[in-house]
Amino acid sequence: MKKSGLFFSGMVLVSILLASCAPQTNPAPTVISKPQITATSGPVTRNVLIGFSTSLSGNLKDESQKQTNGILLWMNQVNQRGGLVLKDGTILTFEPKFYDDQSDSAKVEAIYDRLVLEDNVDFFFSPYSSELMDFVAHVPDKYQKIMIAPGVESETTFKRGYQNIYQVYAPTNKYLFSVLDLLAQKDPAAKKIAIVHETETFSISVAYSLKKYAETRGFEVVALESYPSATTDFVEIIQKIKALAPDALLGGGHALDGQALVKQAFENALDVKMMVILAAPNEPGFASLGQAATGIISLGQWTPQVRFLKTFGPGVDNFNLAYQTSYLEEPTYLAAGGYTAGLILEKALLEANSLDQKKIQEALEEMDMITFFGPIRFDSSSSLHGMQIGKKIIYTQWQKNADGLLVNHIIWPEDARTSNLLYPLP
Repeated sequence: MKKSGLFFSGMVLVSILLASCAPQTNPAPTVISKPQITATSGPVTRNVLIGFSTSLSGNLKDESQKQTNGILLWMNQVNQRGGLVLKDGTILTFEPKFYDDQSDSAKVEAIYDRLVLEDNVDFFFSPYSSELMDFVAHVPDKYQKIMIAPGVESETTFKRGYQNIYQVYAPTNKYLFSVLDLLAQKDPAAKKIAIVHETETFSISVAYSLKKYAETRGFEVVALESYPSATTDFVEIIQKIKALAPDALLGGGHALDGQALVKQAFENALDVKMMVILAAPNEPGFASLGQAATGIISLGQWTPQVRFLKTFGPGVDNFNLAYQTSYLEEPTYLAAGGYTAGLILEKALLEANSLDQKKIQEALEEMDMITFFGPIRFDSSSSLHGMQIGKKIIYTQWQKNADGLLVNHIIWPEDARTSNLLYPLP
């Protein structure tokens, strides 16, 4: 029994000694997993590039600059309030890209090609004037990019089947019709009219539509005279018209030629009962003509005095103040039209909730809103696609107030009138 106990104790001792002499192994380290950090993405900001040409020089410089001022004011205001926020949180900011077309129709197409091929713009705004527009009207369909078209009054563009152009202004097809109706109502004996127009798309369209309408209304068109763009000497035309003794003279073209025509008609004692001139009388500086300006009627898309019950965008007082603060002058319809082009694109982007051109086009097709500029709605037919059908023309007349100062009053439509028609010319 003692031997076996000694044997067991020896075995235990040997086991302990062997264990103590065995090489030591370190236990595997415990792996502690790091917490997973998930990035939370903030709103995505997308810069939207809008391309257009503008006339920084040439005979359209003044009008085009005012249109561009309106565009840039809209763009600056959107950006200053943090951009345009879509439903998915995407923030759109806007940047202009434009080049000087020098009022030259031969230059505009190359500019719009460059805006796509080199600058990769997202959308187009049109150049100022129907004349320049004629040379780029095919470009939006060519590149499948939407163009909002301020400064384009001729309906001719919209009879060509283009699908990506949307007009801001009321078209010219009935531009002077209502003023003839006013004349017939005021003086049924007045039957002879003379038409003088610039040889430019917009003015030609107005003149020939007017001639056709006048003849259907029983008026005799005793003169249909044209003159080249940038004409400043109208004496020969005025003398010819004087010999025909019309009751009314209607026509003109743009600001500089229209002002020269009115001034020289007064200086050469042209005796008519009514004078209606395109574009020029809408400029605030027209009042500097003094007595020559008194009684002159013009028509336009908008005046700072007109009031609409807007459903989108700023009210007219807010727009007027913002424009005057930015540019130190009263806005004309040209500036208001440029700004409204921005509002149209803004509304379409919000409704489409996307930068997809097709979705934005669908939003434009369905658009029916009232801005400070007036109602906005587009023809969606294939024959007149994109033509403005919401806007109404406004007729104004320069009249002296009680203090003898010239004020440009609204004389039509009835619901916007601020004064009655002054007839005949003093």
